[in-house]
Amino acid sequence: MASNRLKDAPGTRSGSACVVGAGPNGLAAAIVLAQAGLSAEVYEAQSQPGGGARTTELTLPGFLHDFGSAVHPLAIGSPFFSTLPLVEYGLQWIHSPAPLAHPLDDGTAVMLERNLQDASCALGVDGVAWQRWIEPFVTRWSALTEDALRPVSLLPAHPFLMARFGLSAFRSATSLANATFRSDRTKALFAGIAAHSVLSLDEPFSAAAGLLLGAAAHAVGWPIPKGGAQSISQALCTVLANFGVRVRTSEPVESLAALPTYDLTLCDLTPRQLSRIAGSRLSEGFRRRMEKYRYGPGVFKVDYALSSAIPWKAADCLLAATVHVGGNMQEIAESEYAMSHEKLAEKPFVLVTQPSLFDSSRAPAGKHTAWAYCHVPNGSRVDMLERIEDQIERFAPGFRDCILARRVFRPADLEAMDANLVGGDIAGGASDMRQMLFRPTWRQYATSARDIYLCSSSTPPGGGVHGMCGFNAANLALSRSGK
Repeated sequence: MASNRLKDAPGTRSGSACVVGAGPNGLAAAIVLAQAGLSAEVYEAQSQPGGGARTTELTLPGFLHDFGSAVHPLAIGSPFFSTLPLVEYGLQWIHSPAPLAHPLDDGTAVMLERNLQDASCALGVDGVAWQRWIEPFVTRWSALTEDALRPVSLLPAHPFLMARFGLSAFRSATSLANATFRSDRTKALFAGIAAHSVLSLDEPFSAAAGLLLGAAAHAVGWPIPKGGAQSISQALCTVLANFGVRVRTSEPVESLAALPTYDLTLCDLTPRQLSRIAGSRLSEGFRRRMEKYRYGPGVFKVDYALSSAIPWKAADCLLAATVHVGGNMQEIAESEYAMSHEKLAEKPFVLVTQPSLFDSSRAPAGKHTAWAYCHVPNGSRVDMLERIEDQIERFAPGFRDCILARRVFRPADLEAMDANLVGGDIAGGASDMRQMLFRPTWRQYATSARDIYLCSSSTPPGGGVHGMCGFNAANLALSRSGK
């Protein structure tokens, strides 16, 4: 159906719209508006569309690095993206043999296998518990994402499934792991996945990321796009081009008043940015609420050009595009607790991706790329490079000897390359339960102005390359405008 609609584009236009920001959510919003027959334009401040889903030579010529996200379970599993012919427009998914590896100090690694039965066998004494716990969400992935990635205000289409999801998701990661698993190895594996929540693992709702991403590993995998994350953005831009929609790069919007008049304006921006550029078009009370929006912790990221693959002690780590470096559950919990309490961990939990092991287009022959990041307090100026590399060396002795070049991104550097990453916050705002349920306000996508909407990861369902914030916001805007 999506392909047919694309072939009919551009067709008769029934109004005009603009989208400010060409991240995955902004591009998704623009596609929905164009599908509805509106004439749309997209404004992007950077020279390259994609927001956090961009790929460029950050270190040396020929080494292609993902500026932000590198591994995309929620993109391949997105309810909206799956309706688009992105594969026809050049998007190719590459699956590493295992979605995830988690090295331990004994020289082995806990592997999360893509096949659920294989995972059950690999997890030993916890295999049955893992399968019993996660299988309902793996087998009903489409139903799960239909509800989990939709506006919070809507009643779930699958209430019993979502009730079961909530029993785990609203718990803390540590309490769920201790109650469900017996082995320290499985607890460490789950703690690393749950740490993607950017919450202290003793906080309610920190288990949600562990459950959603764990289920995705078995249901759709944790793939990388061939050529880098830019391939996702480029495919979305090609969809828009089929509708005659122009993505205007290197055109920052400093004020909505400076733009031409549009029937609808959707902003792939964080709340404070929206407040700034909208000015008096928003009510004073709504702007005050936007200014009170809470941003979450930041990240300290390093991109590497390497002379060889990372020399992991556990060779199994070479089978996974994603490696979680942090030791056991207690160490990971201590790292994330420090981050959430405005402190810095001496042994930070480090997320590592190594895409060139599976995509030779990312680096010159025989060479490799990798990136690593850890969570830090929002806006932190502390140099975490030595601590990150010490952690990698702990599980991959000789790693530093492989480094040809590195590019360090402190939180301020990330924000300079993408204004939505306020203080280095890659999640669009603090991800605690209160703000996730009502982010940024009870209005979610709507503002005090009936023609202005927010469509960034600051709105439900939050961070991740899935386009659902833009999809949900655009559908609400169309519904309320009668278009």
